Amino acid sequence: MTFLAALFDLDGTLLDSLDDLADAVNATRADDGRPALARTVIEAYVGKGTDHLVARSLEHDAPGSRLTPDEIRRAVRRFGDHYRELSGNKAAPYPGVIEGLAAFRDQGLKMAVVTNKATEFTVPLLRRVGLDEFFQCLVCGDTCPRRKPDPMPFLHACALLGVEPGQALAVGDSINDAQGARAAGITVLAVPYGYRGGLDVRALPVDGIVPSIEGAARWAAQHQEPSLP
Repeated sequence: MTFLAALFDLDGTLLDSLDDLADAVNATRADDGRPALARTVIEAYVGKGTDHLVARSLEHDAPGSRLTPDEIRRAVRRFGDHYRELSGNKAAPYPGVIEGLAAFRDQGLKMAVVTNKATEFTVPLLRRVGLDEFFQCLVCGDTCPRRKPDPMPFLHACALLGVEPGQALAVGDSINDAQGARAAGITVLAVPYGYRGGLDVRALPVDGIVPSIEGAARWAAQHQEPSLP
């Protein structure tokens, strides 16, 4: 196979951002006089977009309850106010991320982030942690009408980069990444860390499990078809 592009999930794949998300969630809960949730509880709600994270975190106190759409919108606005202030305070690239992205760039691959995080949070966060320079485009949770695990964001990223899905490699940490990339016809790798809500990485429908983004770059190099003379 010939890889011309690499598509990366953000939270749990490139960045350990859980502490910032947890701080913003708990600040939102504190607005209503609710006690803080443990990091491990909030982790289970990460990966399906801001609305899901906020709603599930606020509904946690009453299992089976559901906020109304208006309540979710108001809570998401309050979460956004907190997260804009807190995002990047504690978030940092996982080991091997910077080296791996540099290796992909050296291989000549175009790169994109495909995340369910909203654009307003994604852009400043990437800039703050110093990763923005690596990517030709971003596909965020509000870029397309549908989010991961739908294949649409992956297909849109391929279109923006000018490559066919079969020429792309996706790297993620969750079932959303695996299912979305697979449905788009994209080769997909998983890293063993990140936010999966307790799901074993070996249960993901992926083409390989790599220890890091640096490991993903090595995997890609090893699976590239040699160029014709």
